[in-house]
Amino acid sequence: MSWIWDSLPVVLNRANSTNPQLTFFKFIEMKNISVIGSGTMGNGIAHLFAQQGFEVALVDLSPDQLQKGMATIAKNMDRQISKGTLTETDKAASLHRITSYTSLADGVKEADLVVEAATEKIEIKLDLFRQLDLLTPAKAVLASNTSSISITQIAAVTQRPSQVIGMHFMNPVPVMKLVEVIRGYTTSEETTRQIMSLSSQLEKVPVEVKDYPGFVANRILMPMINEAMYTLYEGVTGVSEIDTVMKLGMAHPMGPLQLADFIGLDVCLSILNVLHEGFGNPKYAPCPLLINMVAAGFKGVKSGEGFYCYPAGTKDYPVSTRFSK
Repeated sequence: MSWIWDSLPVVLNRANSTNPQLTFFKFIEMKNISVIGSGTMGNGIAHLFAQQGFEVALVDLSPDQLQKGMATIAKNMDRQISKGTLTETDKAASLHRITSYTSLADGVKEADLVVEAATEKIEIKLDLFRQLDLLTPAKAVLASNTSSISITQIAAVTQRPSQVIGMHFMNPVPVMKLVEVIRGYTTSEETTRQIMSLSSQLEKVPVEVKDYPGFVANRILMPMINEAMYTLYEGVTGVSEIDTVMKLGMAHPMGPLQLADFIGLDVCLSILNVLHEGFGNPKYAPCPLLINMVAAGFKGVKSGEGFYCYPAGTKDYPVSTRFSK
């Protein structure tokens, strides 16, 4: 459960205080979390909240996707058990806290917080938030896991813009410590404080950022990935060479081209388009190679091939023959 601060001024009489007027915050309970979307990010977010003791409703229109998402959660928990960071009892209790729904109305009707983790397309997100505004309790906070889309624009389609915020988790969610907390133009101080506190309770490190294209993480990361693609596109060197330079020379745990594959090349393209359109600066224009790869269906890990190939049942990822010398 999450206990969230709510403003309440109070005067404390302290003998040694020169300024007894302090601000006190009372706790408000938050326990029911609805996660929209059971894909990579959605099932990771559901996993995280359930493991931390929250009641989780995992919502997806596709029963097959829900089944796949729940199987992924169980598999990832087994991995934690093998590493000694989770017990079988903890796993059983965590899975018991997750209930799956194919009905959006049923899945969010008791939500204290909704975390939307649907496809990174503005039309889909705006439609979802219009529905969430009508279907959730008036007190509920509506959060988006968007990696680049404007929180202010999303909030504007609701009747509760002060309660709309960004919670940008990193992949894999149960492992990565960062949560970008994006405060839209109309997001209230109370909502921001609430989500910052909640993120800390999840044992994450929240960083508050303002609502500008790409926020912080992707405003910095995506131009680097895009430049790596241009370096390949212009024939400066090969895929593994680019990634090796960044891993060994810059201490990155993963090279930018392989990282792009793991993020999803379609997602990278979407974010770069948001940056390009949002700032109107040609430096954010997506590399033609990226555009062609996405159009041809080579999206990275999710499609089985991007800059590398991802054969099932192995972690040996060879460079795609399309880029072999």
